[in-house]
Amino acid sequence: MSDGAHTDAPPRASVGDLLGEVTRDLSTLLRQEVELAKAEAKQSAQQAAKGGSMFAGAALAGHMVLLFASIALWWALGNAMGRSWAALVCTVVWAVIGAVLFVRGKAEARRVKGLPRTAESVKKIPNALQGHEEKN
Repeated sequence: MSDGAHTDAPPRASVGDLLGEVTRDLSTLLRQEVELAKAEAKQSAQQAAKGGSMFAGAALAGHMVLLFASIALWWALGNAMGRSWAALVCTVVWAVIGAVLFVRGKAEARRVKGLPRTAESVKKIPNALQGHEEKN
């Protein structure tokens, strides 16, 4: 301490060093977020696959119930009007049910809008990274 200068003070980092550190931290954070998203997506996909398999099994069981209920109806009606006419009646009933479900499904499919808010926010990312804010 001959000249009175303080030698115990930590050296100050330059602006370039600070920006480099912030960039590294941001890069690390983004990598960690991507890894977390991958892990969550994998877990969600596995759960969805398991649930989907169970729905498929339920659909098969439901199909079998409808098949045998239709056969029972056909035989029951066949005692009253003949097997050919009973088969035709069962066919017409299922054709009407199928047509109604098709029309309703088509109407629901038209109502699907996709991901409009997500698409809009993704479009804003480049401007946000440049420090520009989009005015609404």
